[in-house]
Amino acid sequence: MWFKNVRAYRLTSPFTLSAEQLEELLAERAFQHCGATQPSSLGWVPALGGETTALVHPVDGRLLLRMKREERILPPAVVKEMLQEKVAAIEEEQARKVYRKERLTLQDEIVLDCLPRAFTRSNSLYAYIDTRANWIFVDASSATRAEELLNTLRECIGSFPVLLPQVNEAPTATMTGWLAHQSLPADFALGEECELREPGDEGGVVRCKGVDLLGEEVETHLNAGRQVVKLALNWEERVNLVLAEDLCLRRLKFSEELVGQNDDVAEDDLAVRLDADFALMSSAITGLQERVMALFGGEAE
Repeated sequence: MWFKNVRAYRLTSPFTLSAEQLEELLAERAFQHCGATQPSSLGWVPALGGETTALVHPVDGRLLLRMKREERILPPAVVKEMLQEKVAAIEEEQARKVYRKERLTLQDEIVLDCLPRAFTRSNSLYAYIDTRANWIFVDASSATRAEELLNTLRECIGSFPVLLPQVNEAPTATMTGWLAHQSLPADFALGEECELREPGDEGGVVRCKGVDLLGEEVETHLNAGRQVVKLALNWEERVNLVLAEDLCLRRLKFSEELVGQNDDVAEDDLAVRLDADFALMSSAITGLQERVMALFGGEAE
């Protein structure tokens, strides 16, 4: 349940639904397995999993949600091969050409015929709404997956206005300055990984891993005009992360000291342990996000 990535979105108005009200609305879109001819299915599942049933788990003004996606696996190569065989058979038997419109119809028929026999795979996506700090945090490195969760949430509650956070100082310029001037903020420590990019739409990309980011190798790239677009950092010895120019927090790894604060919770009480873990994790993520915004001059109006 510990988030691996964070995409943060700013709520443009306070979230006023209670946990109970949100639970009732999400229940109308509770997860259902794919139907026989349904390529995919989306819905909400119990936030804490296990034997729990609540779709919304509230802790100190933060509401944990979990969306499940199931999809049928139908490889395009298989459909293409079956289509080619069917087209070839028609052209031979009827001595005519099969054109694009008919091909598309045949392809749809093949997909509908194969879907009920296709295997399925599923995955879950966590998010939590911080009603006090006015954020929603989605555990996704992909913007597409995050937007899918937000859109599903909107379908349930009617309106959920959010914006990607904007800052006053360009992240690339600021992170480049940290390395060029060796002026990292005091509560952060450098990792051993960064990504550098040449200015311009077609600029080349250099990835450095397992190196001294303040050493000559990286300095040479900076002197050549390349800018930092991703940077590995450690915040307050609590969280390791890769900070990107889009403000996405990737590859989060929480310290053993932080995670270990809940070691005294009984191992056989999974729900209590997950509840305690969520409280720790959400507090750290919200604090880190607010700090990241401050690093780049605060939020733009």
